[in-house]
Amino acid sequence: MELNNRVSVVLVEPQSPGNVGMVCRAMKNMGITELRLVNPCPVDHPEAFKFAVSARDLLESARIFPTLADALADRSVSVATTRRHGKYRREIYSPAQVARKIVAGDGGDRAAIVFGREDSGLTTDEVSLCTWHATIATSPDYGSLNLAQSVLIFCYELFGAQPAEEEWQAASRDLAGSRELEPLYEHMERTLLRIGFLNPENPAHLMRTLRRVFARAGLDAREVAVLRGMMSQIDWAASDFTGKK
Repeated sequence: MELNNRVSVVLVEPQSPGNVGMVCRAMKNMGITELRLVNPCPVDHPEAFKFAVSARDLLESARIFPTLADALADRSVSVATTRRHGKYRREIYSPAQVARKIVAGDGGDRAAIVFGREDSGLTTDEVSLCTWHATIATSPDYGSLNLAQSVLIFCYELFGAQPAEEEWQAASRDLAGSRELEPLYEHMERTLLRIGFLNPENPAHLMRTLRRVFARAGLDAREVAVLRGMMSQIDWAASDFTGKK
């Protein structure tokens, strides 16, 4: 598995140019070279270049996106890193588990590890955009990690879990990315609202559960098309539906 071709690190609204530079250094240490930034602080900043050291090339080639959805559009699988557990943050993996799943081909060949803001992390809606959730186990006395430390831990686990290239090619599947999945979820929400399955005052509640179900399934493009077709058939069959009796 060539990590630099298959795995991206995504930073959502990083606040410190120095942290961005340190992330570049951590990535290059472990052979990951694609950095994606969502609405970042200024990255052409002396502090960023200072802490990037010999990973200046990663900093200069970083791709900038306006939203997380845009940054994940071409990814087959994405991993939201979070310290918080809760109703919408279940089935949380460790960095080692994430690494094993990615290199085993569970996420196809286009993966992204997503890290949130230094002070507040990722929002619930941002976490919902991601396929899997992961956290780094720390001491209960002090669990706060620097952004670059967190990135390094995940990149280290990925680096150590790499199989031989021929093993990766045999295991990988061409899974649907966010570009295909988000329209499916939007279509599904419209259809399920129409037939009264979702609560119109809070459709996101059940939609988050459905997202988790399909994330576990690992849909490919054909399976997405089948589900879109099913939603269209339901739309047609429910054309005269006037609500629950």
